[in-house]
Amino acid sequence: MADKVVECVPNFSEGRRMDAVEAIAAAIRDTPGCSLLDVDPGASTNRTVYTFVGQPVAVVKGALNAAKVAFKLIDMSKHKGEHPRLGALDVCPFVPVANTTMAECVRLSRDFARELAAELGVPVFLYECSQEAEHRKTLSQIRAGEYEGLETKLAKPEWKPDFGPAEFVPSWGATVAGGRSFLIAYNVNLLATKQQAHRIALLVREKGRDQPGRLKAVKALGWYLEEKDLAQISMNLCDFEATPLHVAFEECSKHAQELNLAVVGSEVVGLLPLRALLMVAEHYIAKENLFILHERQKVRLAVERLGLSSLAEFKPEEKIIEYRMGTVEDGPLVRSSLRSFVEGLGARSSTPGGGSAAACMASMGSALAMMVGQLTFGYKKFERLDSLMRSAIAPLHLATQQLLPLVDRDTEAFTDFMDALKLPQTTEEEKTKHKAAMEAGLKKAIAVPLELMRVARQCWPHMETLSHHGNITAISDLQVGARVLDAGIHGAYYNVCINLKQVTDSGYVAMVTEEVEAIVKESTEQCSKVLQLISQRKD
Repeated sequence: MADKVVECVPNFSEGRRMDAVEAIAAAIRDTPGCSLLDVDPGASTNRTVYTFVGQPVAVVKGALNAAKVAFKLIDMSKHKGEHPRLGALDVCPFVPVANTTMAECVRLSRDFARELAAELGVPVFLYECSQEAEHRKTLSQIRAGEYEGLETKLAKPEWKPDFGPAEFVPSWGATVAGGRSFLIAYNVNLLATKQQAHRIALLVREKGRDQPGRLKAVKALGWYLEEKDLAQISMNLCDFEATPLHVAFEECSKHAQELNLAVVGSEVVGLLPLRALLMVAEHYIAKENLFILHERQKVRLAVERLGLSSLAEFKPEEKIIEYRMGTVEDGPLVRSSLRSFVEGLGARSSTPGGGSAAACMASMGSALAMMVGQLTFGYKKFERLDSLMRSAIAPLHLATQQLLPLVDRDTEAFTDFMDALKLPQTTEEEKTKHKAAMEAGLKKAIAVPLELMRVARQCWPHMETLSHHGNITAISDLQVGARVLDAGIHGAYYNVCINLKQVTDSGYVAMVTEEVEAIVKESTEQCSKVLQLISQRKD
């Protein structure tokens, strides 16, 4: 089973003394099972955002270790900064990343809060998904009055901490902890005053001021960065699917233009998901009628359009969470050399086998077709075909990217099936579990080649387009591509059929059989059609 991964993003109220910032970072880094991904200090805010990931228990331990160091180094009675704050460890969210749930992150936040209060004797409030009381659910509700108003707040019964004493600890203040969804801390830079930035923040944030704001799931305020000599609209995008980065940027830019203010880029504090930047890229690709296929180029476009390197260089390998965690790497078979893969197919082992070979062939088929499109697109003599080639190349590129991982996934699915096969069958209960595991394993082994067939069949209309209009000098590559795509689909069909024979769910068997028979028949016909069209070319 894949490891559970939780992200923790503690915000400490220290961003000026680099020795203290590093000491807290070292406490996280030295905790077994924790991977420190990012440290983002700010002098004007006098605050540092740390981002680290790990398995659930390790993440709680890492946060506690960092808090213990901060307890010795930070004195809130002397703290000044632009950012609202309640305590030395101001807020400590736990975010589900992989193979875990929000419910587990809520439990982790409670465990952390309980231990922090017990060990340091400080008040801790729960927020977001960990808090049930509506009057103290959001960070802004709990942090209202900030550190300076905390002593008075703690004296009120309705503000009794969830953990720890209802007593003011001058050197610490209070901490807020909870489970929450992924949040992007995003700031838009203005050549303006703090007041002008805050005016725009009130217009765009969901809460608004006198009336609701323009952006859903967005919290915002304005401040001034003395060290950068500019103002910022500082936003928390609580749901980047509801309000993507480009929507926030363009909305802020629109209001800035109305006030005759200059927007000079933006910045992401901490890490963000790859998808958030790809959404930005797709927006500008459509808006500007661009033709960009590769992920790294899309990321570069997003960075440029948002001006994410305006204050400090935006390094994708450091700022994108998937790149930092290494979760976008290819599997071992795709990473291996061609020689190693082919020799592996011929080895005295069941894996890699025909399923992986079929996925490899199908991906080569779509890739060869894409190559013919690329060799037609962008040349002056084929200029009239540019829009047609764009419409063919993009889906072929997508199909290739979807088919390649199936080379490894087919082998993984077979391994899971073999594990089910080895389960004990001594007692009736064990026999029942064995039967259920076998059925699940078979369906998983079928799902991979079935996905291959569904993806690969989508390539045929584009191959037909290329058979009519593709660069004639590369037409033999299209012929090879058609043959290997058809071979990949047939190979996947054989793998589905051999596993279906052992499945006992008759309804499932009938449904899958009908689908794969239709796809393999279509593939045979389409391959013949493409080859015939190519043979009839006269140019």
